Amino acid sequence: MKKWLLASAALAMLGAWSLTQAAGQGSLAPAAPAPRFGLSLDDVAAADASSALPALPAALRARADALFADAEAVGQTRALLVLRDGEPIYERYAAGFGPDSKLISWSMAKSITAVLTGFLVADGQLSLDAPAPVAAWQRSGDPRGAITLRHLLHMSSGLEHVENGDPVWDGDTVAMLFGGGAADMAGFAEAKPAAAQPGEVFNYSSATSIILSDIIADTLTPSESPDARRDAMRDFIAGRLIEPLGMTSLTPEFDAKGTMIGGSIMHATARDYARFGEFLRNDGVVNGQRLLPESWIRFMLTPSTRDAGYGGHIWLNRRRPPGAQPALWPDRGPNDLFAAIGHQGQYIIVSPSQRVTIVRLGVTRDDQFPALRRHLADLTAAL
Repeated sequence: MKKWLLASAALAMLGAWSLTQAAGQGSLAPAAPAPRFGLSLDDVAAADASSALPALPAALRARADALFADAEAVGQTRALLVLRDGEPIYERYAAGFGPDSKLISWSMAKSITAVLTGFLVADGQLSLDAPAPVAAWQRSGDPRGAITLRHLLHMSSGLEHVENGDPVWDGDTVAMLFGGGAADMAGFAEAKPAAAQPGEVFNYSSATSIILSDIIADTLTPSESPDARRDAMRDFIAGRLIEPLGMTSLTPEFDAKGTMIGGSIMHATARDYARFGEFLRNDGVVNGQRLLPESWIRFMLTPSTRDAGYGGHIWLNRRRPPGAQPALWPDRGPNDLFAAIGHQGQYIIVSPSQRVTIVRLGVTRDDQFPALRRHLADLTAAL
């Protein structure tokens, strides 16, 4: 029975590779008195998000509407928001969802965790290429002591990890989130032995993002109190991300030790996910103020050594190594396109050269992912 419950939870959460609603939320700009940037949707009626948006060419609207109409092929699309030059040109929600609906990030959270890490590197509190400050790895002769933040952000730590087991409940991610590791996720992740030299192998790992979350919390507070760790992280996120960007719906979750579940479980509205995408599209600048160094954005968007389709905790529109499943559509879109991607088809897609940000949230099965990618590629090509 326990295994059946774990399997049910895992199947609800994990894909074959675990990439894995209009008013009420207000403008997609930071709150007054800061000058606006990006979206301004204050006057759009909640009952019909598209009514106050500009008319679209029929072919473009058809591409967007197809993500709702072709549910048999791509799964249920619950929210779709398209921005051009920071302004909404398409916004639609499935029945039962709207602009105030907080929807789960799944692995899109990883890209948010990368930005939070970047703030601390910019502050001089962490270093990208120094040994990661994980106490369990500091014993003499421990090969894990050579792991850096760069390795963690590139998914090349070398730590033993099985993202998806066969059967699914045998995977490390399920054990960490739902099984024996759930009470102390960072402890579970950090106890894994080295299986390869740091930087040697790409291995997509939700546990890696938990380790980064633990490092952030340890940097923010010396306290081991779960309440103190949660409060420190919430205050940090509020001051550095939520308030400057206006992402007021963003809600991260934490384990019993007070560690943010930075690889999988955050919640926000489609508009707030779009705010995050716009932040990245604008190279970490909001209202003319640089919040994140250009060098950190450049790091995130530079292909990693072991997988050109992955940067610093974000997917890139580049061809992946032979045998790796595609994340985006490098044969069809610009190579500066990138995306935060989550299980079941959560996407924040940013195409700087097209001046476009797209948010798609929904529920897509593993076997529907190829069709979903084709639909999203069609949409980006039509913009």
